[in-house]
Amino acid sequence: MTDPLPEGNAIIFCEGAFGTPNGKTAHGLVRRTTRYKVLSVIDSRNASKDAGEVLDGKHNNMGIYPSLEETLQAAHEIGQKPTHFVIGLAPDGGRLSPDHRQAIKEAIQAGLNVDSGLHDFLSEDPEFLDLAQRHNVRLRDVRKTPPRRELHFFSGKIEHVKSLKVAVLGTDSAVGKRTTAWRLEEALSEKGYSAVLVGTGQTAWMQGAHYCIMLDSLINDFVSGEIEHAVWSAWHDLHPDVIIIEGQGSLLNPAYPGGFEILAAARPDVVVLQHAPARQEYDGFPGYTIQPLEVQIKAIEIISGKPVIAISINHENLSEEETLKSCEAISKQTGLPTVDVLIKGAEELVTAFVPYLQQKNIEK
Repeated sequence: MTDPLPEGNAIIFCEGAFGTPNGKTAHGLVRRTTRYKVLSVIDSRNASKDAGEVLDGKHNNMGIYPSLEETLQAAHEIGQKPTHFVIGLAPDGGRLSPDHRQAIKEAIQAGLNVDSGLHDFLSEDPEFLDLAQRHNVRLRDVRKTPPRRELHFFSGKIEHVKSLKVAVLGTDSAVGKRTTAWRLEEALSEKGYSAVLVGTGQTAWMQGAHYCIMLDSLINDFVSGEIEHAVWSAWHDLHPDVIIIEGQGSLLNPAYPGGFEILAAARPDVVVLQHAPARQEYDGFPGYTIQPLEVQIKAIEIISGKPVIAISINHENLSEEETLKSCEAISKQTGLPTVDVLIKGAEELVTAFVPYLQQKNIEK
C-alpha cells in the first residue's frame, strides 16, 4: 500500500450502471483517486456525456464511451496510454455477469492490467489466468483478503489510539458514507488538523486509502481484529489528530447489516450518520422499509454509548432546493447539524467535532 501513486492511467468499466447505486465504485473513482489517473468511463447508457456532469452536474473533462474500442481510440487521440482496466461495478453480491466477462477478456487482450473489487476472483479463473499470462498483464482482486495466518484477532490495542475517532455510518448501503468520509478528511486538513481515512472496502483502496481492509470478505473471527489493527496502524504510523472510519452497509439493513463491528472494534468517539431522505425502502429490497432516522440514531447510540453528532445527506432524487429544505427539516428534528457535503462541503460537520477535539487536547 506504500507504492508510489498514481500507478497508471485507468479506464473505469461501469457498463449499464453509471449514475445508479450499482455504479458506486466508479462514482468514487470519478470523484477522487490518487491510485490512478482516470481517463474515462465505459457505459453505453451514458455514452458521449461527461462523467462529472452525469454524477454531480459538474464538468470534469472525463468522457463516457460505449465500448473499450472507442475508449482506447479517444485515449490515443489525446496522447494518453491506458494501463489499467478497473471494474467500477458494485452489483448485489459482487458477482460477474457473462457480458462483463467478455469485456474483461477484451481488456486483457488489449494489454490492460485488470483491477476488480468483485467477489468473483479473476485471478482464480482459468480462462482469465491463461489470457493474462499470454498478454503479460496483471489481474488484481482487491477484495481478496490476506491469508488467515496474517489476519489479526482483537487485542485491545485500540485503547492506545489517542486520535479523535469518527465513524461515518449510514441508514442504508450505497448511500454515500465513503464520499462523506473523504470530504471530512479534506475539510479537516483545510482547517489545519491532520486526518487519516481508514477504508473498509475495495473502492476506498482503489481511491488510494493507505489503511484499508475488505470488511465484507473477511472471516468473521477476524473482522474486529482487522478493524482494530487498521485504526491502530494509522495511529502508530502517523499520530493524526483525527481518524475517520468508513462505514459499511447499515445497522438495520436486511442484506448488508453493518456498523456493529466498527462500533465494537474501532470504538469511535463520535458518529456522523449518512442518510438519503428520499429513500423509503432499503436499496434493492422493495418492501423493506427503512426505519425512521430517529430510530437509526437511537440504535447507534445504544450500541456504542457514543453520540451521533451530525447528519450528512445524500441528495438522491432531490433537487438542490429540496435537499436544502430537507437538511433544514432534519436539523430541526434532530438538533444536529445537517448538510449535503457535495453541495455545501463538510466544514459545518467539522465544526461539530471541535468540542470533542478539545476534550482530547487536540489543537490546530
